[in-house]
This record gives sequence, structure tokens and C-alpha cells, in this order.
Amino acid sequence: MKIKPIYIFLALTVVGLLFALANTPKISAYEMIEEQSQSSNNDYNMMMDVLTHQRCMNCHPSDNIPKQGDDSHPHYFGMARGKDDHGFEATNCNTCHQSENNLNSGVPGAPHWALAPASMAWEGLTRKEIAERLLDKNTNGNRSHEELVKHMTEDDLVLWAWEPGVHANGEQRTLPPVSKEDFKKAVENWFANGAVIPSK
Repeated sequence: MKIKPIYIFLALTVVGLLFALANTPKISAYEMIEEQSQSSNNDYNMMMDVLTHQRCMNCHPSDNIPKQGDDSHPHYFGMARGKDDHGFEATNCNTCHQSENNLNSGVPGAPHWALAPASMAWEGLTRKEIAERLLDKNTNGNRSHEELVKHMTEDDLVLWAWEPGVHANGEQRTLPPVSKEDFKKAVENWFANGAVIPSK
């Protein structure tokens, strides 16, 4: 028996449709991608809420002058970056800033207290620009993603932001708007998901 061409055409069309349907991503797959993207954006925003807070930004100035306080005023006594980001010989950062806070004088302290290198100047930049500098080895101290995660989640100087001590008048310094634990988790998740900088 001879099969008419029209039946062959219909059969091939049905097979083609079935093949196309089988390879079309399901709605749930799109939803998963969208959820993953939203989660990464949330981690990014949580991380940036901390990096742009005064506790971090005061030591990432765009000039050579460290900043102080919630109003980020220039450091008293004319302090400046100096050699190796530690001030000058007569006004070295570590002359006053010890390895821990001085609760009597109100001078904050943490290990290796210093300004961030000039290449890590964040003051005045947008969140996107800060993130780009953070990921660029030319401006992040030649750190890999793994080294950045370690620096941001384990370095005592970074974590000092959540133990900033008190001002000279005994008033508690403000804390970043995100808890230390949530910040660490956000940093780890953001890098684990590819460190994608949101376009908006």
C-alpha cells in the first residue's frame, strides 16, 4: 500500500512539535533562574549596604585624608595617608590606633589599622563602581575571589566594623545596617554565585 505524501507530512509535523516541546524549558526552570538571580541581587545589596557604611568608607577615602565619625569629617590633627598607608613617622596610625579599642580614650583599634590603599578608594563612587573595583585585581590588591571572601569575612580590621567601640564621650559608635553574620553569608553567597554585579 502506498502512503500518501500528506500523511507523511502530518506525521513529520507531529514528531517535530513533540521534539520542540520536549526541548522547551519549563516555566519552573525560568522561575528557578529568576529566583537565583533575585537571591544574588539580595546578597549583593546586603554586602554593599555594609561596604558603603561609614565604618568601612571612612578608611577608603578618595583623597589621602582618613575620615572620622558618622559625618565622615576629615581626621583630626591633620592626619594623612603617608608612607604605606600608615601615616607619617611622627603621626603614624599605630601610634594611637592599637590592636583593640581603647574604651578610656575612645580611640578605635584593630590589628594592622591603616587606610585602604589608594587603589581601593571608594568614596564618592556608586555601588556598581565600588563592586567593579572590588573585583578588579588591579584595584583590589591582586586578590582572587577566594582571597576576597577570606579578607571580607575573616580579617579583624574588616570585622571591627561590628565592634567599633565608643566615642571619647562614651557614646557607642553606630554599627553597619546588616549583622556580621548576615554580611558574611551574603559575601560568601554572592561570590559562590559568580559575583554578578546587577545592571540596575
